[in-house]
Amino acid sequence: MSSDEESVEDDGLPDLGEYEGERNEREERHGQGRAKLPNGDTYEGSYENGKRHGKGIYRFKNGARYIGHYLDNKKNGEGLFYYPDGSKYEGYWVNDQRHGYGTYTYANKDIFEGEWVQNKRHGQGTYTYAETGSRFEGTWFQGRMQGSGQLVHANHRFVGSFTDDHPKGRGRYEFDLGCEQRGKYTWTEVEPDAVNQEDE
Repeated sequence: MSSDEESVEDDGLPDLGEYEGERNEREERHGQGRAKLPNGDTYEGSYENGKRHGKGIYRFKNGARYIGHYLDNKKNGEGLFYYPDGSKYEGYWVNDQRHGYGTYTYANKDIFEGEWVQNKRHGQGTYTYAETGSRFEGTWFQGRMQGSGQLVHANHRFVGSFTDDHPKGRGRYEFDLGCEQRGKYTWTEVEPDAVNQEDE
């Protein structure tokens, strides 16, 4: 996932840069306008009392681009963000963070569609792996698979509980052949040395 630190918007203070557009009686940017900010970014859209407010397009000098709504200079409401690495997010924002329902398409073409809280996958959502077509449908907690869900593969699926992105606790494997395996599952980290010893 792209780092939001690479695409921090310039508030334009104290140097507001170049501006063409409407102003209010206090000579603040107000209404429709176009700005070239001191850091090289540009913004075209709506202002209110000197701040980005309403719909606009913000272009970053690093190639990132945001098309959507603002509230008091911050991304808020529906918006589409294109990141420099080719990934993109389309959905809801609160206080400059992905927050609410949205779809993130990653640079490797994986897709997450679901709920976000403060830039992290959190709540109900589906993550689809582009390379294999496998997908996880279920609950997320601070960016990780956590709680109930199902991991669906080409010819089988696991339905049950997850902890830290792995099946853990009660669940079952369902196979397309019509059989299933039930049990209580744990995740065991295998030490590299142990794997090498087995290969010998």
